[in-house]
Amino acid sequence: MHVLSGRTLLRPTDPERSRRFYGEQLGLAVYREFGTGPERGVVYFLGGGFLEVAGRSEVPASSAVRLWLQVEDVAAAEEELRGKGVEIVRPPVREPWGLVEMWIADPDGTPIVLVEIPADHPLRYRPGI
Repeated sequence: MHVLSGRTLLRPTDPERSRRFYGEQLGLAVYREFGTGPERGVVYFLGGGFLEVAGRSEVPASSAVRLWLQVEDVAAAEEELRGKGVEIVRPPVREPWGLVEMWIADPDGTPIVLVEIPADHPLRYRPGI
């Protein structure tokens, strides 16, 4: 199997609220939109993949679902998101494994981990290679 692209699908309890969160508060760029009315779908660019917010669910997503978004500067992302009214669940912390992580959540409580990979982290820099 040769996978060409990937997409995470979310079925929010309040589609309009979720579209405002992902489009306006997080500032994700729109890849495409489809359908009409309150249940219309929006697909956002998400780095190397896509996030589709479409349809409606009667219950929030499982807590087993998480979004992991790598950003260039977590501190700058924190300042920007606070300015847009996004609640910071946990401020940036350098984890024991060396990544800087900040936690937020979407309107349905789906956890979102914003990650900065420091310049000296092995994911970015490997001495001698």
